[in-house]
Amino acid sequence: MARRCSLTGVGSQSGNNVSHSNHKTRTRFLPNLQHVSLMSEILGVTVSLRVTAATLRSIEHNGGLDSYLLKHSERKLTAEGGKLKRQLKRKLASKAAAA
Repeated sequence: MARRCSLTGVGSQSGNNVSHSNHKTRTRFLPNLQHVSLMSEILGVTVSLRVTAATLRSIEHNGGLDSYLLKHSERKLTAEGGKLKRQLKRKLASKAAAA
């Protein structure tokens, strides 16, 4: 399984560990990934995702998964995030057409 966020696509980075004597060794900086189940009020389902802690804070800050996805552009989301966003928009359009 790739070490990549399901919504934002944040992955591992590489860099150097630099010692006191300025000796450099390569290292990888891994994202803080968490397995979470988030409720989508519009779709009425629970979505299981693997997201970074920073993305999880952003979701909470925006008021939930639905509002987070609707506020962010599809270019900044992964394929999975874009698919969820399109499902949300379709559901909202069908509710608006029914009303």
